[in-house]
Formats: sequence, C-alpha cells, structure tokens
Amino acid sequence: MSPTRPPILAINAGSSSIKFALFDSRPPFARVSHGDISEIGASASQMLFDRLEQDLADDRLTGIGHRIVHGGPAYGAPQRIDPEMIATLRGSGDFDPEHLPAEISLIEAFQRRFPDLPQVACFDTAFHHDLPRVARLLPIPRRYEAKGVRRYGFHGLSCTFLMAELARLDGAEAANDRIVLAHLGSGASLTAVRGGKSVDTSMSFTPASGVPMSSRAGDLDPGLMAYLARTETMTPDQFAEMVNLKSGLLGISETSGDMAELLKREADDVRAAEAVAIFCYQVRKWIGAFAAALGGLDALVFAGGIGENAPQVRARICEDLGFLGVDLDRARNDANAPVISTDAGRVRVRVIHTDEEVVIARSVAQVLGLGAPA
Repeated sequence: MSPTRPPILAINAGSSSIKFALFDSRPPFARVSHGDISEIGASASQMLFDRLEQDLADDRLTGIGHRIVHGGPAYGAPQRIDPEMIATLRGSGDFDPEHLPAEISLIEAFQRRFPDLPQVACFDTAFHHDLPRVARLLPIPRRYEAKGVRRYGFHGLSCTFLMAELARLDGAEAANDRIVLAHLGSGASLTAVRGGKSVDTSMSFTPASGVPMSSRAGDLDPGLMAYLARTETMTPDQFAEMVNLKSGLLGISETSGDMAELLKREADDVRAAEAVAIFCYQVRKWIGAFAAALGGLDALVFAGGIGENAPQVRARICEDLGFLGVDLDRARNDANAPVISTDAGRVRVRVIHTDEEVVIARSVAQVLGLGAPA
C-alpha cells in the first residue's frame, strides 16, 4: 500500500451479498485486501465498517467506488456522487428495485461515516450505453423510449475488464476484433463487441432477460404473464419474484441453481441434466446469433464462476460451433488454461478471471484524477 496516499475502497453490492476490496491508490492499483458479506440490509453497512476497521490502520481512504447495477438513461460513465445523482437514482428506482435501494443505502451510510470522502458511482450499464440504435430500441410503442425503456445490458464492469485484458494479452489490435464475451455465473450474459464497443448484449431492460441463469428465467414469451394472471391470478410482483428468484437452473432442476451441484447430479437426475443442457444450448444459440450480428467471430472469452471453472460446460457450449471456427483443445480446456482453443482454430477461445472490483478502483482514480483511466 502506498505510504503517502490512503487506499481506494471498491464496493460491489449484489442482490444478496457485498464484495469489497481495498486497492493501492496508485497504478497498477494492486489489491491489498478483500472480503465479502453475505447479507444485505440495515446491518450490512455496519458489518462492512467493522471489517474495514480491521484493514485500515488509520481509518483513512482516498475514495470509494460503488458498483451501481442500473444507470438508467442518465449515466453512461463513472461519475462522482453528489446529491443530484442520489435524487436521480432514487427517482429511477423502478428501473432496478432489486438492487438500487440497497446501493443507495450503502452510499448514504458511507456519507454519514466519511462525510468529506469522495464517492464514485460505476455503472454496470455504462459499457452498453451507446449500443447501436438497432440493438437498443425495443419493438414496443415508441412513447416508452422517452420513458427510458430500452435495452441497457449489464455486466459492463466485467466487460470493461475483459477487454482491457484482451488488449494486454493479445495486443491492442485484438480489442478491435469481432468478440463475444460470455460472462457466465449465477447471473449470465453475453456481449458482442466490435471495434472495442458493445454492439449487442443478451440482457435487455433488466438483468432477468437473456440466457437462463441460476434463478432468473432469461427470455420468455411476454404472453406468459397474461396467461398466469388469468389461470393462477398471479400478480405482477409474484411474476417478478418467479422469474428472478424461482426460475432458471433452479426452476428447471427443482433442486439447485448451482451449476457445480447440477453437474454432480446430472447422471442420476434428469431434471439436473435438462437444466445443464438448456443452459448450454441457450448460450450456444446466443454465440451463433452474435457471430451473425458481428459478421463473423475472431475471439470468444469465457468468464464468471461457470465460465472460468466449468470445463464440461464450456465444451458443451462449443459443440457444433466448428462452422464458426471454434475448435477446443480438450486438454487445455480441462486444465482451465488461459487459451483453450487449438493452435489451428480460427477463433481464439480464452478463459479470463474477471475482476469487477479493480475496474471500480481504476474508475475512482480516473474520476478523481489520480492515475491512468480504467
């Protein structure tokens, strides 16, 4: 840790837990400590303060960065948090009722604890903010676009890190290739990148869309909501709870939303086997669709808990993608090697351990003028 400048704190709050990390406040922003709190609510901020007291010798910080899942239509880049932003985010609560209230609560808790400390919002939607209009516009009445209803996309902090890593590993020109980023974890999304910019992404207005996830449904026929309202008197809130918390791998398997657990069970449980199969099939479909949108494919990147650690899943996803030039090396894939494609494969297939927290730290440094941009 730098002896002359206190560290940067990166906070990555999800719907059920908080990850945090302290970083040296000078490039290359080395991680000096980290942890997680498996709780969200009124006590979460105090638990986080208690943990920080153990890691901060003098109770000082240079700045704090927060992952904000949904930036809405207003925010397309990291920005310093001020009262106007808090008011805007609070007024945008309907965009993301699952995450925004807890995120705002954490920001305000740190404002009370460190009233003079700068805080920076890092939006998970920012990477996709300038999607081409053909990908951004939803095919519903135009008046809703004025209300901010559009494709936003998520996992943008992960995408930012993965693109920087590709440039570091394969050269700056590699970032201009036709790339599909597959962030596959309990939340999962795919992003098509060309010229270093997001041109399409599987998640849309909310993180519940796209491929099936741990407990999120992914894309569904919109008529399903009306059907369930008629046949089961299901309310909008009940439908939202179902598609966010009771669907996906959990809903199909009826036992677990954890991919590692389902892989253990699939030989003896058809429900687990079908959950794994549907996940792999849907991810493969999105890769094929994005290759069409990109006009070809030069690189495929797997990241996230499943993407980084489940070679069986990667292999099944890549089955039948040979027509695109995807050719996995079995030994490399089984070993979770950095490059898992064969030397002869036209498409470079990588496994990269993503790091959203370091992107937050770099963004804080950028906004505060402390170092290199993220």
